[in-house]
Amino acid sequence: MRKLLNTIYVTNEMSYLTLDGENLVCKIDGEEKLRIPFDNVENIVCFNYIGCSPALMGKCVSKTIPINFISPSGKFLAKVCGETKGNVFLRVAQIDKFRESGLVLAQNTMAAKFSNSRQLIKRTLHDNEELREDGEIQQVLDILKDGIDKVFSAEKIEEIVGIEGYCAQSYFSIFNKLITNKKVPFTFELRTKRPPLDPINAALSFVYTLATSEFAAALETVGLDSYIGYCHTLRSGRVSLACDLVEEVRCLVERFVITLLNLQILGEKDFEKQISGATLLNDEGRKKVLTRWQEKKRSDMMHPYLKQKIPFGLLPYVQSNLLAKYVRGDFEIYPSFLLK
Repeated sequence: MRKLLNTIYVTNEMSYLTLDGENLVCKIDGEEKLRIPFDNVENIVCFNYIGCSPALMGKCVSKTIPINFISPSGKFLAKVCGETKGNVFLRVAQIDKFRESGLVLAQNTMAAKFSNSRQLIKRTLHDNEELREDGEIQQVLDILKDGIDKVFSAEKIEEIVGIEGYCAQSYFSIFNKLITNKKVPFTFELRTKRPPLDPINAALSFVYTLATSEFAAALETVGLDSYIGYCHTLRSGRVSLACDLVEEVRCLVERFVITLLNLQILGEKDFEKQISGATLLNDEGRKKVLTRWQEKKRSDMMHPYLKQKIPFGLLPYVQSNLLAKYVRGDFEIYPSFLLK
């Protein structure tokens, strides 16, 4: 089992990362602010503009520690990483397997996504009796259930994408009702991505990006090419396979954001409105989200397929390893992440 180490998040836009022996050093205006041994680092996520020293990037490549560069809005920009582990035959097998069984993989992934979304909604209903008779929520539960049947009847991936779009639109139409604390100063009307137009969308986009970067790193670790997916179309610079796997765990990201809002961990002072109309987490807001996300990654969860407890932060590595086993032919079916 992979040891759960630390993800380093660099949130100060004026930070500069450099190398000193076997240590990662963070400086601001030439003054050292952080020093940490490389043995304690698993992943680096940078929101800074100044960047990293070439020596640090070389060290990270040699130790297969990815450096992810992300904009303050949470948009993935670029990644520095070493060579893909494993051998060329696994990557060839990945392409062959996705061409041969891409439809089945897409069906299972989207069915798992819809089922997990239903579980998230049902959990809210369990905790909030007054919502159990809400007609709109019950209608969305039916739409998601119907979506599961429809994806398994689809004959093309394009059909599945269309079904997913309709189900996602329906799901987000009642998302605001899942935020049950009446003191939350925000409302959610519809999902907006590029750019996010309100605080809730800003938080969702930010954490989706974190999850995607972690799945991309995990896929590279097990030897799969994170840029070659089976559902998301190939696009230069997009980690399509990571995007595919994140679909199965979006419910966990959404539950995380809902919790931050219901507990009023995030408030109005944690966001800023841009001239363009975009709403973004500010520096303090990002720190709050990242601190809680790190805490979440260290918490234990029961993996539904392995039937054993794992740290939440290892979920991307577990799912990536299961997919690699499927590609190698160890499994007849890839076991999608499915909440029970």
